[in-house]
Amino acid sequence: MEQKKKLIEVALPLDKINEANVRDKNIHFGHPSNLHLWWARRPLASARAVIWASLVDDPSAHPELFPTEVEQAKERERLFRILEQLVVWENSNNEQVLEEAKAEIKKSMGDDIPELLDPFAGGGAIPLEGERLGLKSHAYDLNPVAVMINKAMIEIPPRYQGLPPVNPDSRDTKNMGEWDCSQGLAEDVKHYGQWMKEEAFKRIGHLYPKVKLDNGEEATPIAWIWARTVKCPNPACGAEVPLMKTLDLSTKKGKEVYVELEYHGGKPEFHVISGKSDSAGTVNRKGATCPHCGQAIDFGYIRDKSRNEEITSSMVAVVAEGKKGRLYLT
Repeated sequence: MEQKKKLIEVALPLDKINEANVRDKNIHFGHPSNLHLWWARRPLASARAVIWASLVDDPSAHPELFPTEVEQAKERERLFRILEQLVVWENSNNEQVLEEAKAEIKKSMGDDIPELLDPFAGGGAIPLEGERLGLKSHAYDLNPVAVMINKAMIEIPPRYQGLPPVNPDSRDTKNMGEWDCSQGLAEDVKHYGQWMKEEAFKRIGHLYPKVKLDNGEEATPIAWIWARTVKCPNPACGAEVPLMKTLDLSTKKGKEVYVELEYHGGKPEFHVISGKSDSAGTVNRKGATCPHCGQAIDFGYIRDKSRNEEITSSMVAVVAEGKKGRLYLT
């Protein structure tokens, strides 16, 4: 049986796809990247475009319908317009756009719609977009985190599609048959997620005491930054040396924050300052340097201290949740 040439083998509207890929990186609401961090996540727009264009015939595969190059180019432009709409993030759940895209797949493949297999699924972009286009997706990965991500994205939602939530608050708001797609599941995740948050606060909230801000307000701490310390080998010094590659806490443009290091009685004290540090950290590839006396410290000395359990630690800063982002406090 002769294989028909697919659209992806001839041409694609790459500019529009690339625009959608750039947009994909800057979406922070409703995007799978918010489910869990994955370091090799593929743009959804690319995955959607590649899958669709791999299934849809190029017009040149049907000379009986498009006998001339002009007619083929005209039909190809029509397919491009569908694809350009398909890769737009806001159309991810647009039924009209998705049905038009699925109709083209059906026209090219007939009833022989293939199943999609991604043996190294990772963040799940490919199997997710396969399901969005009406394909049955199979995802595998050796990493259990990737397996969890894929279960949450492509296995569990379809299982509960169209079903009402089980939590008592949401069930009272609609009739049983009025829950579309995965709305019922989403309501349960929201309800029980809030319950878990409240329960966690009741049980361990006392371990996160509020911190006072300069304006008198209070903020909730979300992290404490610590540095391991080792005693300076210089017998005339003996200060505790924090092992830090950098003194910068935040390098985000316009929100740079660093710590200034001072010594009192051989003990390091850190002061949080807005801006970018002019000083390097205390550790580089060659070893460490004591900021108190300038003594060079090789890694062999540090490893020996670690093996002898003589490594200590010192708190560098407190990170709190502010109204406009993270706050770094002394």
